[in-house]
Amino acid sequence: MWRLLRPDAVTVLNNAMARKSLSRYFAVMQDEKPAKFLIAKKLPADFSKSDPLDVLWKQHEQCADEFRVMEHAIDACKDFREIPAPKKSYFDLKLEIASRIMRGCHFCNRRCSVDRTRSKRGYCGCGYTMTISSIFEHMGEEPELVPSGTIFTMGCTMRCRHCQNWSISQWKEPGAESKPEELAREVTSLRLNGCRNVNLVGGEPTPWLQQWLETFKHISVSVPVVWNSNTYYSPETSKLLAGFADVYLLDFKYGPGDCAERISDAPDYWRVCAYNHLEAKKHGELIIRVLVLPNHLECCTKPTLKWIAENLSVETRVNIMFQYRPEWRAHEIPELHRRLTEDEQKRAIELAKEAGLKNFIT
Repeated sequence: MWRLLRPDAVTVLNNAMARKSLSRYFAVMQDEKPAKFLIAKKLPADFSKSDPLDVLWKQHEQCADEFRVMEHAIDACKDFREIPAPKKSYFDLKLEIASRIMRGCHFCNRRCSVDRTRSKRGYCGCGYTMTISSIFEHMGEEPELVPSGTIFTMGCTMRCRHCQNWSISQWKEPGAESKPEELAREVTSLRLNGCRNVNLVGGEPTPWLQQWLETFKHISVSVPVVWNSNTYYSPETSKLLAGFADVYLLDFKYGPGDCAERISDAPDYWRVCAYNHLEAKKHGELIIRVLVLPNHLECCTKPTLKWIAENLSVETRVNIMFQYRPEWRAHEIPELHRRLTEDEQKRAIELAKEAGLKNFIT
């Protein structure tokens, strides 16, 4: 049925630019290579739960280097299933570090430092137990992702006044708590029923990184992990995502001015976002979403597309999105009262071409 609904999800399999920029994802999707989290489970890690956090991070840095070597060997046709599972793995180390961070949470750039193991909640409103809004096969994502096994979690690390998922991000619906073992069964079912990936989104997945790692501890099926994020996460989260996320589906919401703080209460967004995109490029494959906002082409769209071309690659997969509509508290921002004009959409495409981008979609 999805082939009829989204024929572009079929034709993208023969799209040379998409396959070039997302070559490993396509291989994992088609069961030709294992997902990164499965490789991380095969890499031995020497640590103890009594080790201080700085020692754990040093071991993590060493394992990150070793992971790249192992991944390269496996991608060069070494069968990862023949590698024995270690007593403690790189994946276990990530989970231990993430569990420590929960005691003084700093998964996102705000670094609230609340102890979520004691059910305290910071800016995002997330507690200790994963809270789910919905789980389904998403047909509306980028063609290479469809059908996408999408899991929407509650809470967010930003306050975008035009948020289309505001009932999820701002906890206006109750959600349902889910244990890791239960969620692992859902992920496995999505993959076995034909989903190309598991798409971790919200809200925002960042506050739930520890719970996501705990969930994937119980998953053995190879499924590409798509980290679908607003990109406002901490350097520590960036390190933990390396060797876990296969595809970084990242927003690049705003330019270097004050728009991010004024519209989304996200100070320092440009610097944080740029850093995390560069790190994502090192450790996985990228699809970047640029939501075009009314009257924000010169201050946001233009510098963002230019930065992507100059700092990542003109072949980076970029989705220039014209889906903006006034939602939630958009009425508080004068220029966001309306949808995009046809001229603004044409101008955004011109800006992408002027930047030299060769692999963008709309």
